[in-house]
Amino acid sequence: MKYLIAGLGNIGAEYEFTRHNIGFEVVNEIAKRLEVSFDIGRLSFHAEAKYKGRTLHLIKPTTYMNLSGKAVAYWKKELKLEETNIMIVTDDLSLPFGKLRLRGKGSDGGHNGLKSINELLQTSKYPRLRFGIGDNFSKGRQVDYVLNKWSVEEQKDIDT
Repeated sequence: MKYLIAGLGNIGAEYEFTRHNIGFEVVNEIAKRLEVSFDIGRLSFHAEAKYKGRTLHLIKPTTYMNLSGKAVAYWKKELKLEETNIMIVTDDLSLPFGKLRLRGKGSDGGHNGLKSINELLQTSKYPRLRFGIGDNFSKGRQVDYVLNKWSVEEQKDIDT
């Protein structure tokens, strides 16, 4: 069986270790634990690993968050996958920091990366793992909040 795990984020040093890039951090940790590394692939960084008789394809789209659907749709077609064999890992403002929510389908919840994926896959029936980043920002400062780096305390919690 083949699976695709797509961690959402933005490429570039200015976005590393920001709240919006938690998807990248999660797939980086999976790759580290499975002792594989990423290569540049079509529309994404790509790594392939074996785990318990399954083939995992890990991607970090290079399309930036708002166009994540392009990379996910390409790899879905390339790997000949059903939506149920795709998992998207992303940040979620509506969840408290550190809380995880795994669902088999759902709305984009206002998340532009998920919106792009829904549009290009023409469905919202794919698993997604949402990582709570909290909502500790002033009115109108949402973009600044998600694009800011983790606090020292938050980073310690993420690393454990």
